[in-house]
Amino acid sequence: MKFSITLGVVVVALIGGATSAIANDLMIFPANGQTSEQLEQDKYSCYGWAKGQTGFDPMVVPTASTPPPSQQKKSGGAARGALGGAVSGVIIGDSRKSARRGAAAGGLIGGMRQGSANSATEQKTREWEQRETDKYINDRNQYNRAYGACLEGKGYTVK
Repeated sequence: MKFSITLGVVVVALIGGATSAIANDLMIFPANGQTSEQLEQDKYSCYGWAKGQTGFDPMVVPTASTPPPSQQKKSGGAARGALGGAVSGVIIGDSRKSARRGAAAGGLIGGMRQGSANSATEQKTREWEQRETDKYINDRNQYNRAYGACLEGKGYTVK
């Protein structure tokens, strides 16, 4: 469940990045009097060339790579710690009072450890999401540069 939610967040982030990249799409002016028909042919030709040069296709919906392992939050650290503490309390103190104290201490320590592990997992997820977004934006920018260079080579002004 957590994996699908995280993947959904990444795809939304990538599409959000795609929207900002598309908003910065190129403006093309036929500087040598090319017809609109010629412009469309040249745009298609440059699309194929830029895609071949960069390996990026702006017509494909962005997808995320495989997320890092352990995307799911784990729970039960407090329960496992409490159980271990209770057992230790019984062995060491040989009374119910010692077992309760051991369970409380073990539960507290187990819960803190689990919370720390979940925080580390969340941080890794955020870093992965940022890398995915940065990669998409970089790939799109490289494509736009190649596409613009091709059109300029065919006599268009590109901004």
